Amino acid sequence: MKRFLVLSFALAGIACAPAPDTTLQGYGEADYVYIASQESGVIADLFVHEGETVEANAPVFRLRTERIDLPLQGASAQRSALAQSIEAARAQATLAHSNYQRTSGLFADGFVARARLDADRAALDAANAQLEEARRQLAASNADIGLWRERRSDLAGVAPTAGTIERVYRRVGEVVPAGQPVAALLSPANMKVRFFAPETMLGRLTLGARVEVTCDGCEGKLQGSISFIAREPQFTPPVIYSLDQRTKLVYLVEARLETPAAIRPGVPVDVHVPE
Repeated sequence: MKRFLVLSFALAGIACAPAPDTTLQGYGEADYVYIASQESGVIADLFVHEGETVEANAPVFRLRTERIDLPLQGASAQRSALAQSIEAARAQATLAHSNYQRTSGLFADGFVARARLDADRAALDAANAQLEEARRQLAASNADIGLWRERRSDLAGVAPTAGTIERVYRRVGEVVPAGQPVAALLSPANMKVRFFAPETMLGRLTLGARVEVTCDGCEGKLQGSISFIAREPQFTPPVIYSLDQRTKLVYLVEARLETPAAIRPGVPVDVHVPE
């Protein structure tokens, strides 16, 4: 009888045991867009403030243009000179062609010697070569002007997408090295949730699987789907690996929300993985 009671209590304890907890802790994470210039320079204007919402292609900053304007003006002046050279070379080539045509007729009628014909032919070839060289130089000058104009346009930073200016790293008058960000933009589409799942749950976690996210201040449950599962595990807290410590082996998981603007970076969240 005593053995039966012990077994009954054990079965009752198992029946009343709570279901495995499928709520995991995580936090909001953002993929910022860092707006920078490919050119170094001094900031001339800032058009945004931290916390400001901007539309796509809205101006963010502009660097001083003097270092680009001077060579651009020089290249433009050189192009004007080369255009005049082309006109002169074209006129010379037209004249040489006419002379050669006339000499060819006279040579056919026996009025001029072969040497005269050869000289006019050489003059025509030289005039055509000079014209081609002038055209080549003009094409190179146009390419230089295009490059300088492109570099000038790089001095103006714009928002590549709509979002919120989260940080402004530089101020008017500061020197900005090429590639260094002037501002950080957060687009709602770049918000995600990061959480850590134990090894025992990996079988239930697949890319595209649905999750529910809640947080303090969130209005109800936020719906999302898993977008990333790390292949390598982490230990939290750090431990010496052994079979007894496998419960502390966790994997980083990321999920994208259907309404990403509902959370902010760094906000603690609870992630529920449906059965």
